[in-house]
Amino acid sequence: MNELLLICSLVFIFGSTLLAYKLFGKTGLYCVSAVATILANIEVVMLVHAFGIDQTLGNVLFASTFLITDILSECEGRKEANTAVWTGIFSTVFFLVLSQSWLLYVPAAGDVMAPYIRGLFATTPRVVFASLSVYAISQFFDVWLYHKWWSFTEKRFGDRRRFLWLRNNGSTLISQIVNTLLFTAFAFWGVYDTKTFISIFLSSYIIYVFTSLLDTPFVYLARRIADKRKKER
Repeated sequence: MNELLLICSLVFIFGSTLLAYKLFGKTGLYCVSAVATILANIEVVMLVHAFGIDQTLGNVLFASTFLITDILSECEGRKEANTAVWTGIFSTVFFLVLSQSWLLYVPAAGDVMAPYIRGLFATTPRVVFASLSVYAISQFFDVWLYHKWWSFTEKRFGDRRRFLWLRNNGSTLISQIVNTLLFTAFAFWGVYDTKTFISIFLSSYIIYVFTSLLDTPFVYLARRIADKRKKER
């Protein structure tokens, strides 16, 4: 059941990201980036077992933010990709401040949901602070590396459009190592035992490898959408 849900989630999230770009352009991707970072910070506190390994939820949503910056880098430009990163950072800070303010309220006598809300969001700050720091580092690094790969292949082969798959996967797979290592250490060191900690790190990166390879067709499709849009102008 978990495996099926994860596969369906991946298809839905990546498909929705592409649809947002088709319908609303770069603005749609900024919106998806904001929503994805907020929801991923909630999902990531859940630990599930799927494909034979323990893993946190939120991996697919975090992976979609790399898809977003790669689409923007390819189709709109480096400045627009960095804007998506700043959108995610702002959304995370907004979510953290607001969600922590909820815990300051004194619940009414008849409130039966307060303990659950407190249980969920009391564990969120460490995860969100870790996520915010790592998100900023890995995403800006991903955008920088994407354009470095692009510059390398263009100079080497004299064609700006070739080797999209290389700059897409070459940037994401490397930046995901940084992302996974830093986030796992900041968010879960001392929370889980060593065996579970290592399992979370390995499973997260394995998932990111899979999602990075799978998102390449979506970047190609996004470029086709951008090309068609430019022809229609």
